[in-house]
Amino acid sequence: MSAADRIGERIRQEVDRAIQRNIKGVEYFASPGPVVGATPKDVLMSRGTMQLYHYAPMTEDVYRTPILLVMATTNRGYIFDLAPGMSLVEFLLKRGYDVFLLDWVAPAASEKNLRIEDYTLGFIPDCIRRVQEETGETDVSVVGYCFGGVLSLIYAALHAGGPMRNLACFTTPIDFSQMTLFSNWSDRRYFDVDKLVDSVGNVPPQMIFASFEMLRPASRAVAQVTLWDNIWNDEYVRNYRLFDRWATDTLPLAGEYFRQIVKELMWDNKLFTGEMTVGGRRVDLSSIEVPVFHAVAEHDHIVPYEAARHLVARVGSSDKTEVVLKGGHVSVVAGANALKRLWPKLDEWLGERSV
Repeated sequence: MSAADRIGERIRQEVDRAIQRNIKGVEYFASPGPVVGATPKDVLMSRGTMQLYHYAPMTEDVYRTPILLVMATTNRGYIFDLAPGMSLVEFLLKRGYDVFLLDWVAPAASEKNLRIEDYTLGFIPDCIRRVQEETGETDVSVVGYCFGGVLSLIYAALHAGGPMRNLACFTTPIDFSQMTLFSNWSDRRYFDVDKLVDSVGNVPPQMIFASFEMLRPASRAVAQVTLWDNIWNDEYVRNYRLFDRWATDTLPLAGEYFRQIVKELMWDNKLFTGEMTVGGRRVDLSSIEVPVFHAVAEHDHIVPYEAARHLVARVGSSDKTEVVLKGGHVSVVAGANALKRLWPKLDEWLGERSV
């Protein structure tokens, strides 16, 4: 083929690709959003911002020790159940686990006074009791993601006598001084958290979403350019829409809860220093003696490794494991990367420690 023919062929390919992009672009905007969280489940409890789900088993033989997934309070729990083949819930069910999910919806205006105490001394214990009633088992394994991991750690420290059997955390910070960019926008010299909470009550989701966007200001523009380059690829577009839907489905935060997070964690770093008290009781991570598993991501721009790396060292467990995996804050937990890396490691770890 001559040089002129090669150039002509390249031009034809680019024209065909451009036509495909335009057709697919029209389909993208005209088609409905992706279906998420489709694994069958029952609602066991619903109280204000708290939702407890129980997933239908997929095998006859199941581990007797149930699993309670605890979602971060800023986003929805369907990140654990994005789509068939991309679902941690489905993966665990197929491997014989009895799976429950503590999820959140937007807190009502009347819930603006919720505090960390309500989550760690109220919501999580109530859900564990309901899981015990549903399964007839005493022990429960808890798996917390991001700030869901922080709440799970606090719960575990305040309930050292049980009934938690195992604790697994994903990308969970304890040294908030290393949450560098979050620390910058919440700097006490410029950020009047009292005025904000006293004025608006619950912190609006737009502010929460914007704070995440500021961590990588150009990421959305880059993602959209990359989407346009791959708009002809149905699999790429499907995955993009799934993750984009979850990332933008941000929840408001109860005002007092947000005030506490800013002052006690972001400003004073009390969980790390051991000065944090909840319900009048000190949160001592060294009192946690159950087996602990912590998965962190190499390229996590939300919870940098420096913010998460002390977790395993601070707990009092003799059986504790940290794994550092390739991926980012979300891809380490969900999607093809997680399917190959995190999920099998979690299954192996839990399987050895579940009845």
